[in-house]
Amino acid sequence: MRLLLIRHGQTPSNLGHFLDTARPGPGLTGLGLRQAAALPRALAGEDIAALYASTLTRTQLTAAPLAAERGIEVRIRDGIRELSAGDLEMRADEEAVRQYLTTVFAWPAGDVGRRLPGGEDGTEALARFDAVVAEAAEAEEHGTVALVSHGAAIRVWAAARARNVTVEFAARHSLDNTGVVVVEGSPDSGWTALSWAGTVVPAVTASGEADGGPAGRTVPGPELGPATDHPTTSS
Repeated sequence: MRLLLIRHGQTPSNLGHFLDTARPGPGLTGLGLRQAAALPRALAGEDIAALYASTLTRTQLTAAPLAAERGIEVRIRDGIRELSAGDLEMRADEEAVRQYLTTVFAWPAGDVGRRLPGGEDGTEALARFDAVVAEAAEAEEHGTVALVSHGAAIRVWAAARARNVTVEFAARHSLDNTGVVVVEGSPDSGWTALSWAGTVVPAVTASGEADGGPAGRTVPGPELGPATDHPTTSS
């Protein structure tokens, strides 16, 4: 099957670079609403059989124009909500953003037990996202499914589950609002990334540019080490 992993439209918290992960979260800015309205045309070539959104308001608002244009319902699932910032919620300082990003990118590197204070660990976060993907795969085994989710959740899941997306690639490549990561495969056979924000996923890592919002930003600091090492959280 084919999965379209779509980041939500721009929110006020993206503009302020806040770690805003709690339910229900903010709505969309004027630009975010225009980004959502542009999705049906952007995805006109995709034969979407099912559409999912997280339990956060911004993903549901982003999915609404696509659902209306295709005449399909939006299936709301908590499993694809943003990775919890825990005690860092609504902070925007560089130290907090660094701690958040380096912690969540430690999960696909193998350190799934690592946890932000007051937040979830990698085992919990990946399991809930996997459950929604498995549900979609069972219902639409050979179709295309769109999941409107969040920047960090998409990037971390892709790094953990797509065989050709390394941790370094996902950490260094930003994902703009309404950016799409396309993967193909199944929960049983595994996943291969076909494109990342319109660019074919290469076999090697490369540097990316940061966008306006913590979940879509590149990881600050030195290069991530091998899977046995923790990415640095120092300033």
